[in-house]
Amino acid sequence: SSEKGRWSEDLEGLVKRRTCLLGDCMVGSAFLCYAGAFSFEFREELVKEVWEMDLRDRSIPMSEPFRLENLLTNDVEISQWTSESLPPDELSVQNGILTTQGSRFPLCIDPQQQALNWITRREEKNNLKVCTFNDGDFLKQLELAIKYGFPFLFKDVDEYIDPVIDNVLERNIKGVGQRQFIVLGDKEVDYDPNFRLYLDTKLANPKYSPGVFGKSMVINYTVTLKGLEDQLLSVIVKFERSELEEQRENLIIETFQNKQKLKDLEDTLLRELANSTGNMLDNTELISTLEDTKTKAAEVTEKLKLSVKTGVDIERARDGYRKAANRGAVLFFVLSDMSVINPMYQYSLMAFLEVFNLSLKRSLPDSLLNKRLKNIIETLTQNIYTYACTGLFEIHKLLFSFQMTIKILQARNDLKSDELDFFVKGNISLEKSPRKKPHAWMPDQGWEDLIKFGEICVEAGDVAGLVERQGDQWKKWSEYDDPETKPSPGGLDDKLNDFQKLCMLKCFRVDRIYNGVTNYVTGKMGEKYVTPPVVTFEAIFEQSSPISPVVFILSPGSDPASDLMKLADRTGFGGNRLKFLAMGQGQEKAALQLLDTAITRGQWLMLQNCHLLVNWLVDLEKALEKIQKPHPEFRLWLTTEPTPRFPVGILQRSFKVVTEPPNGLKLNLRQTYVKIPSAALQECTHEAYPELMFVLGFFSNGPYALI
Repeated sequence: SSEKGRWSEDLEGLVKRRTCLLGDCMVGSAFLCYAGAFSFEFREELVKEVWEMDLRDRSIPMSEPFRLENLLTNDVEISQWTSESLPPDELSVQNGILTTQGSRFPLCIDPQQQALNWITRREEKNNLKVCTFNDGDFLKQLELAIKYGFPFLFKDVDEYIDPVIDNVLERNIKGVGQRQFIVLGDKEVDYDPNFRLYLDTKLANPKYSPGVFGKSMVINYTVTLKGLEDQLLSVIVKFERSELEEQRENLIIETFQNKQKLKDLEDTLLRELANSTGNMLDNTELISTLEDTKTKAAEVTEKLKLSVKTGVDIERARDGYRKAANRGAVLFFVLSDMSVINPMYQYSLMAFLEVFNLSLKRSLPDSLLNKRLKNIIETLTQNIYTYACTGLFEIHKLLFSFQMTIKILQARNDLKSDELDFFVKGNISLEKSPRKKPHAWMPDQGWEDLIKFGEICVEAGDVAGLVERQGDQWKKWSEYDDPETKPSPGGLDDKLNDFQKLCMLKCFRVDRIYNGVTNYVTGKMGEKYVTPPVVTFEAIFEQSSPISPVVFILSPGSDPASDLMKLADRTGFGGNRLKFLAMGQGQEKAALQLLDTAITRGQWLMLQNCHLLVNWLVDLEKALEKIQKPHPEFRLWLTTEPTPRFPVGILQRSFKVVTEPPNGLKLNLRQTYVKIPSAALQECTHEAYPELMFVLGFFSNGPYALI
């Protein structure tokens, strides 16, 4: 029968796995002990290229191919995790294994809050308690959780972990007779074995001491490009074809339920057989159970086969939208990487998803899928550029545009990694080339870079020899005011692509790289990606919300208070509805009181110079997290100078605005003219009036052209 065949296959598989248990368990235990804190790529290298290869070289039997999922979990459990909102990609499954199977309590590095969402949904039915180390009663809550066996989650953990919970982390459980207890602070707390502790941090790259790694299971939940792409694909499909995504979600739940039912049937059958006594043929109850189990197992198996077929059809339909999801994933990582440049550039996945959903709504509809995808991609890219530039200093805006261009080209495999590496680093070899510099006008480093460029770029050929033979032509080219716009000598212009020409420019004129990058971004993406948008306070107000503060990142000499007062007057929030408070020592209590009043009455509150009370901002973050149903007209405005100690949680949930004069005459003119409403230009009917306004703006901004 079909059941006999299925059980025979399972038995044969178990026999094969038994012979491979030694090697599998060695790799599995090493993974659980050491791999949690590393990225997905490094985990794969450790498992496949180091541990697995070493065991095979020693002829230790292992499964072929070896998969951690087969050893440390099963399809039923993975289906359950997926139904609880854990993404189904391989990294997330590994993290699920580490979280549930590790011998130490997990500490999740979770900048995108995926672990927080999963743990919350997974444990909510078990009466999960959630606290932070800043809560005054966290010790009391932890004590109750330990005593009664509730799961407990510390969220928003920073680099300092209160040593009062060391005994809990280390599981220093003591026993006297039948009693088990743990020392928490100065109290002995009865220990329930069902107690589970989770710690979660938003920090993307926290610096924990070796002691923390020894006490807890540090797990890196940072999302991968592929994992985020799958999540964004679900968002797009839910917006474009909601019935398809709903069908997929129902299929995930149904698959989990069917796999769980099949496992329960198998367990029931084995238990009945194990407990059976005497002749089984005489046991009518057992035979009835066997028949019932066989019938139900056959039904469930058929449902699972149908689910697989339906799943393939759904995935095929969803894959049509993958291009847009891939662009979204690429743009998110460009945004998140900006925090390396300045610690104030922090962006959460939730904030990104708001822009992503807005782009789906604003992109032009089209009956043809390819055109619709093109509209989504163009709108999304432009919106992310505008969103990011609002919160970037002028000096970093071109860098963001270039990074965005590079990552998009890399995702399409249109850019070679070794050429990009050369452009960023140049020739970093400590040994000088034996080939002597032929011309005194060439920079020493430029000659070394040129030789390196000839080695990595096949299209360039022996470019060093070309420069050596045609020195006068190359000297003339390098002495142009704008060599990036002139064709290079020797016919190389026809052989090199735009990025390779940029690499050539680096070898001769490093001072023109800024202009070369501007031209490169313009050529690949369009001029709008090197022309930052003009930020108006009306646009800032439109993008604000009661639960997301607006953070003004100040530059020297800037003060947005006057512009905010004008905006408040124009929108009906002037006078008593707009409150200001300059932060300083002793203002903490007053600030929280004003905040409570503003939330309740729908006022605007501006807290100025928050960098002067960075330590207090933790209390502000805690107050913002407690906001449940604020008045819809409430707005919180913060001003601060850049500081690495500004709480990441506030930055990630906020709309960031850099108040800085534009760079150059053109951008300053745009900034001036955008403040002049069209009605003002029509007040005077004289034909020369618009021209006079232009000239006035031009001369008032003229000094900026010289800066």
